[in-house]
Amino acid sequence: MAKVTVRYWAAAKAAAQVAEEPFEAETLAEALDAVRERHPGELARVLLRCSFIVDGDPVGTRGHETVRLIEGGTVEVLPPFAGG
Repeated sequence: MAKVTVRYWAAAKAAAQVAEEPFEAETLAEALDAVRERHPGELARVLLRCSFIVDGDPVGTRGHETVRLIEGGTVEVLPPFAGG
C-alpha cells in the first residue's frame, strides 16, 4: 500500500473539515473508498461532482481503479468552481 496525502479544496475541504489527510491505497479508487468510509456524509456526496489530480496529472475520464498511486504521492480533490 502506498501512503498518500489527499488534499481537499473548496466544498470538499468544508465537507471534510480538514485541508488534507493521509491514506494508504494502491489506486485512486481505493483512496476514494477510504475517504468515503472516513467521511460518509456530505463529503461522500461532494465527491460525486469532483475532479481529481494525482501527482500533478489530471485524472480526467480514466477509470479510478486504473490510476495507480505511489508512495508519498498526492491526490487533489477539486469540486467544480464557480466564476471565471
